[in-house]
Amino acid sequence: MTDLELVYRGVSTLEKQGGMHKLLLAHQTEIEEINQIPCFFWGTLTDAYTTAKCWTTISRVVKSNFGPVPLTFLRDPIVTAGTERLRFEGFSSCNGVYVRLDMKPEAVDGEFIASGTTNVDFNDPMLNALNAIQKNERVILAVGEKEMQVISEKSKAVEKKVRLPMRWIKGLSSVQLYLADMALKFEMGKIQAIQLFQYLPKGNLKGDFFLEKRGEKFLFTTHATPGSVRIGGIARLRLLEGLLPLLEKVSVFESADRQTCAFVCDFGKMQLLMAFSPEANRGFSGEGKALGNLTQNLPVEWVYALGGLLKSNEIFDPLAISFEHDLDFGTVDNLTAGLSSMGLLGYDLTAGLHFYRRLPFKTERILSLNPRLKNARKLLDKEQVKIVEKRGTYLEARVRGADVWHKVVLDAGTNFCTCNWFTNYQGQRGICKHILAVRMLEN
Repeated sequence: MTDLELVYRGVSTLEKQGGMHKLLLAHQTEIEEINQIPCFFWGTLTDAYTTAKCWTTISRVVKSNFGPVPLTFLRDPIVTAGTERLRFEGFSSCNGVYVRLDMKPEAVDGEFIASGTTNVDFNDPMLNALNAIQKNERVILAVGEKEMQVISEKSKAVEKKVRLPMRWIKGLSSVQLYLADMALKFEMGKIQAIQLFQYLPKGNLKGDFFLEKRGEKFLFTTHATPGSVRIGGIARLRLLEGLLPLLEKVSVFESADRQTCAFVCDFGKMQLLMAFSPEANRGFSGEGKALGNLTQNLPVEWVYALGGLLKSNEIFDPLAISFEHDLDFGTVDNLTAGLSSMGLLGYDLTAGLHFYRRLPFKTERILSLNPRLKNARKLLDKEQVKIVEKRGTYLEARVRGADVWHKVVLDAGTNFCTCNWFTNYQGQRGICKHILAVRMLEN
């Protein structure tokens, strides 16, 4: 599948003028209506030093690779502006680490000129300049050009090309589904966090580690204990080390299946979330987690209506939407999951709420990134799904495979299939195309 290539019509710069830093972030998206917005935000950072350190950490994440295959792609983060907030997010090159900086209204002082989500250029000269920012320095931030610049015939705009692999986009579009499945496990203060990271195992260690609490102390162990949090690919936690002296507290979350975890660093005016996939060599592909939520097609009118109803970063309240628009609770649940799968909803772990944000990629592109979904639809189109028995919550079907007919059973929320995919992964990487086809037929 062809990767997406973005062409920036300028580059991000950080210059010092009259004793004040001026940071201009160049932006570009696949959505033309967003590209026509010259500027999203213009104002000052109230804690420029901490913000710069968080941005540097985001840059480290998007350029890191913990997988077995060398990757050289340069990936820039995306920023969502609106409702008095800025959010920066991105993925590691291997797709195994997701990072997001949530800047609260207190973190910025300025004008939100437009609402939306866009890719922003994080180039090396700008990042090097960010590292030089000292405490108490003032920084003006512009996400886009506030004033249109006239380029003469003799000069040319500097262009920068960035490749965005499809797997990276898939992860961005559905990592929120993983976050919404997590629950708070631990909270630790700055001193506790610093002491814990002093004993972070060195090297690229294989196997699982577990975070547990003994008395008032936290520690890493190689054995699971009641209440401990599983951490796959523990070396990836080193991405957080540079932020430890600045934070107020750290919250640790874990998914219900204990496969994924997330650390949220709280700095008062902002929070940095870092989520980790089950293993260092296994990324957030997005496909498996999203499949169960795409069996019901969302009317395209709903998608556009939501865009007109909500602004970027605005809280998405399913209960309020259900009452205000006379929708069944089950319908709203499907709507929430489906919109999350399409990248139209983010998830705030500490608040336990979804927020609206439209990824800077065409909706058709996001929906086309799932081969299992397309294969399931082919099975239905060719009438290769046969219902054998249906009674109560039990449903049994036969689905055509490459050389045989597979047996599929759905019963009270559990799934079973005789295919190799189900045998190998037992649902750990999402449902197979045969189970998906049966569920789609039922829906």
